Amino acid sequence: MTPTENFISHLIELRDRLLRMVIGFVVVFIAFFPFANKIYALLAAPLLSKLPAGGQMIATAVTTPFFVPMKVAMMAAFIVSLPHTMYQLWAFIAPGLYAHEKKFMIPMIVASSSLFLAGMAFAYFLVFPVVFGFIVGTAPAGVAVMTDIGNYLDFVLTLFFAFGLAFQVPIAVVMGVRFGWVTIAQLKEGRGYVVVGAFVIGAIFTPPDIISQFMLAVPIWLLYELGIIIATFTKPSKTPTILPPAL
Repeated sequence: MTPTENFISHLIELRDRLLRMVIGFVVVFIAFFPFANKIYALLAAPLLSKLPAGGQMIATAVTTPFFVPMKVAMMAAFIVSLPHTMYQLWAFIAPGLYAHEKKFMIPMIVASSSLFLAGMAFAYFLVFPVVFGFIVGTAPAGVAVMTDIGNYLDFVLTLFFAFGLAFQVPIAVVMGVRFGWVTIAQLKEGRGYVVVGAFVIGAIFTPPDIISQFMLAVPIWLLYELGIIIATFTKPSKTPTILPPAL
């Protein structure tokens, strides 16, 4: 097979894999769409449970009551179809990997997907009640908290994304050691910078209360330490290149 033919075959394979990803997502979305309002109610439960008796959310745009639940259904479909999407991605890149690389990447992909979902679950069950309790509790007297459903969706998606990425820290640490980008000693030396960076991230992505910031910063730090522990059992795939001294 000529290089041109080989390149075209890879493009065809990529097209087929992407098409299967899209089809898998669309099938799940179609199944979820009739329950979009119920899924949104589940997503809104952490805020609604903190509102005073009779409190409710509002829709300020004409099309918001339709499009926001649809977006939530799309998010749920993305999460549910994620294993299928990851499999299609893996099936595309696997033929180009060595056997030892496949043995390493398979658990990394599974762990990465699981940790992202764990980060979202941590945000939903532990962080949201604290955040919304703080927001509602600090409202001035005489002010009714009536959040727009579109703004609420944007807010929770930001937190989902932030916590999902934060829970990827062990994966980044282990891969850094595995591919020889950093050493265990360097990771330990940089622990102080990680702790400071974790609190900076917590201050950016959470409301301005110290509890919410701690609930994002502390997991990042602990997951970093977990990554170091796991990385100690990881053998680097190659020794970092040492350049000869200049003449």
